Amino acid sequence: MKAIQTNAAPAAIGPYSQAVVVGNMVFSSGQIPLDPESGDVVGANIREQAEQVIKNLKAVLEAAGSSLDRVVKTTCFLADMNDFAPFNEVYAKHFPGKPARSAVAVKQLPKSVLVEIEAIGEIAK
Repeated sequence: MKAIQTNAAPAAIGPYSQAVVVGNMVFSSGQIPLDPESGDVVGANIREQAEQVIKNLKAVLEAAGSSLDRVVKTTCFLADMNDFAPFNEVYAKHFPGKPARSAVAVKQLPKSVLVEIEAIGEIAK
């Protein structure tokens, strides 16, 4: 198992890795809409926050040798299920291959953000 760390995505805010690689698969930790340099939350609404989350997730996947196109499964956490439709609009732009996905509403996310996404992806050979 190999831990992944990149400065192009926010540093972990706890005792975990941004992602780990096992064999030819990468398993990301959940990404939230933080600016990698400042650590500040980016965006005031679900669309803006989802764009930043996907940007962070893309950076982690690329650091592991994968990409958004190689994601096979995502788990999406929303603070409010009323944001489901606008979240889907942003998500669909970045995941046209339609990986398997779970989306759930949760009581609260770190730093009171609106969305968090984790992914499992294949590493390019």
